[in-house]
Amino acid sequence: MNIHRYPEFSEWPELLARPAVNHDQLFGTVRKILQEVRERGDAALRDLTHRFDNIALENLMVKESEIEASENELPEPLKEAIRFAESTIRRFHEAQDVQMPIVKTATGVTCWQKSVPIEKVGLYVPGGTAPLFSTVLMLAVPAQIAGCREIVLCTPCGKNGHVHPAVLFAAKVAGVKTIIKVGGAQAIAAMAYGTESVPKVYKIFGPGNSYVTTAKQLLSLEEVAIDMPAGPSEVEVLADETAKAAFVASDLLSQAEHGKDSQALLITTSESLAEAVVEEVYRQLDTLERKDIAKASIENSRIIVVASMEEAIKATNEYAPEHLILAVNEPRQLADRIVNAGSVFLGHYTPESVGDYASGTNHTLPTHGYAKAYSGVHLDSYRKRITFQELSPEGLQNIGPAVETMAEAELLTAHKQAVRIRLNTLE
Repeated sequence: MNIHRYPEFSEWPELLARPAVNHDQLFGTVRKILQEVRERGDAALRDLTHRFDNIALENLMVKESEIEASENELPEPLKEAIRFAESTIRRFHEAQDVQMPIVKTATGVTCWQKSVPIEKVGLYVPGGTAPLFSTVLMLAVPAQIAGCREIVLCTPCGKNGHVHPAVLFAAKVAGVKTIIKVGGAQAIAAMAYGTESVPKVYKIFGPGNSYVTTAKQLLSLEEVAIDMPAGPSEVEVLADETAKAAFVASDLLSQAEHGKDSQALLITTSESLAEAVVEEVYRQLDTLERKDIAKASIENSRIIVVASMEEAIKATNEYAPEHLILAVNEPRQLADRIVNAGSVFLGHYTPESVGDYASGTNHTLPTHGYAKAYSGVHLDSYRKRITFQELSPEGLQNIGPAVETMAEAELLTAHKQAVRIRLNTLE
């Protein structure tokens, strides 16, 4: 990892840049996949799965017997861990179920909101190099709490044509019954358009590679809502001289092992820490199961030494990391000054790993700087709010003149007339 010491302000845009993606080429490729699924349905899903993954599928849907059998294929400690994580995620998201009170905005004018679950949602869980069963919990648990009537889960299967048993068991624990053995952009298209086997949904959730992200963005223009733009995973550690190099290195590597295009960033006020972290990164790298992936990711990563915590905070809010670890002496004081981040981990004993699995917060978060405008997945992501208003005759008399004046100024005569015709009956 390269250490950049005390960069000038003009250097920050380059230092905080994510790995570049050729979107023009992706758009053309993904559009063809979307069109194929739209026109040919299940047949296209089978052909694309064979073309991209070299897997011949007969049944696209996971059978109930496969879901039930998953419980017998996993060690008990892993099943207990999944159940425990489900309970913490459920507890945190249930606490978000807060109803807005009825509000009297003026005399005789009453307004309120009703929170309504999105009826049909699609969940995408990547496969790739590791089974992300934790993402099943993160997406399905709040969907269940929100009251979504139909939940469809798409995830790629292995070369044997079966979905990993941990993914199936997590789905069972979270109450998901409709599981499709398809991944990639074609899975997103299937949920957006609907096919013979895949129900059409109204909103799609979940992370994925650049093809999945591009599919979600293209389809959000015409067919379906999406949770957020979500690309390669990333972490920033903001550290002072009290941070432990071994802890920081492990946090950087825990993100790097997600994928070759993941990014890990350390911003610190301590030059000695920066040097110690480099040594620790390469020492720990050799112990990893996925060290080749992590090593490639580390090449996209960097360490930046700054002169002050003020400069570190400014750079952090500009970077807007998906995950932010505050490895500092007084993390709560610093946390109040963070305005752009997906999820924040406070102190030396709060690794990003806990948020990925079992602290209770959601790990489906905005990447690529989108934390400047987007939130991570939460309970209201699965709901829509309908507003209501009710006026008494006195209420109409109270606000009617203001409405008439504003409508007339906007040249919307019918709007004005809708109020005036009622006021005339009251005068």
